[in-house]
Formats: sequence, structure tokens, C-alpha cells
Amino acid sequence: MLNDPIPPHIDPRKLADRGTSLEGKLLLADLERLCDPLSDTVGTVQAKFVFERDERKSVVIHSFIDTEVKMVCQRCLELVTLPIHSECSYAVVKEGANTQSLPKGYDVLELGEDPLDLHALIEEELLLALPIVPAHHPEECQQPEGLDDELEPSEDEVTRSNPFSVLAQLKRDPNV
Repeated sequence: MLNDPIPPHIDPRKLADRGTSLEGKLLLADLERLCDPLSDTVGTVQAKFVFERDERKSVVIHSFIDTEVKMVCQRCLELVTLPIHSECSYAVVKEGANTQSLPKGYDVLELGEDPLDLHALIEEELLLALPIVPAHHPEECQQPEGLDDELEPSEDEVTRSNPFSVLAQLKRDPNV
């Protein structure tokens, strides 16, 4: 098992033949597309990859990725630190290969003769694992100031009649 910085490019077929595991860290700031929705880019990504061949001799990659990101809570508009965890199993196939015969549970990773960009793979998995609407837990979230005033109707507001009240009267009238 290697425990160094995650290499940017690898050949998963060679690593699977050796039964290699890679484990290491990557700076969050190095993942530019991931940093766009974040409020802070300080931190590291812990990643582990296990390369093997399955019973069908297919190249399989198991990935385990963990990090913490800071985003803006959409309820209170304060910073929230969110733990992000991603686990995935990939079956590596040649470009254009038939993927119908692959066992269920694997994501397909089409790869030509070029090496696999491991940093891009980490970034894609983390982007998919980000919450759509980042927020604190409801009990931890503080309401923004002035929100209480908006929820209560003011005294100046005029009560409006329901435009469908006429229909309700017609429904009750037996002569109609």
C-alpha cells in the first residue's frame, strides 16, 4: 500500500494486476471545479483506491474518498462545515466496449490507452457527493434577523376575500 500524495495519472490495469492499493491526501485547493461552490478551499481530501481483478478478470477500482467542505447554509446564510464521503466501485473497460455483461453494482469507467486522471476522478466523485442544498441540521440553524417580522401579518394588511367563496355558496344552494 502506498501512502503518499495521490498521483495525478495512473494505469489502473497494471495496478490491478499487482493488486495495489493507493492511499493518500490531496489539497482541496487543487480541485478547481470543486472549489467553485465552496466558501473556503482550505483543507485536504483523504482518498483510498483498491485495484484488483474480479472473478471475470475485469479491472475493478474501489474508491473511498473523504473530506470536509465549507458552504453557505441556505436557511440561515451562515457558513456550514459538511463532511463529504464517497464510495464507489468502477469496472474499467476499453472505450466503446459492450458494458451489458458487467455485473451490477459497478460504475463503468471507459478508458483508452491513455493513463487515468485520478485527480479528475476524485473531483467528479466529490462534486456528485455535494449536497444540492447545503444546510445546517434544523436544530443548529439560526434564523436570519428580521425573518420573524415577515412571518407575522402586519396590522396594515387588508384581509382579502377568497375569490372562490361565491362558488362555495353556489354549491350549498340546493336550487342550483
